[in-house]
Amino acid sequence: MTNSTKMHDMGMKYRREVLGDAYVDKSMGGADDFNRGFQEFVTEYCWGGSWGRGILSKRDRSILNLGMLAALNRPHEFRLHFRGAINNGLTVADLREICTQVAIYCGIPAGIEAFRLAREVFNEEGIDISTIDVKHDLED
Repeated sequence: MTNSTKMHDMGMKYRREVLGDAYVDKSMGGADDFNRGFQEFVTEYCWGGSWGRGILSKRDRSILNLGMLAALNRPHEFRLHFRGAINNGLTVADLREICTQVAIYCGIPAGIEAFRLAREVFNEEGIDISTIDVKHDLED
């Protein structure tokens, strides 16, 4: 097995774990002659070469990605990686703090958008955010 094949296989493993089989199958299945090579590139280098390194946890990478994607104003990718952050074990309280940090370091409009996109994902995933205990969270 070549190093490139190993990176691709590792990338596919992480891509599926974070984004889910349905999303990856749709992306790969929808690839055509125009973008198939790019999909393979993303799998091998972004997922295998970065996520597959094992130095940072998937949770830590999710936190970093959400901050960067919010700063870059990439709402589609933010939603995708927000869902991935949930898959990687981040709690509602963790995700709220990330959106707050986005507002502080990227600007209030970016924070507003992050919270709006977060709410959309929570609703789509059927996650009840009405039970989060703000007072308790702030006392910790």
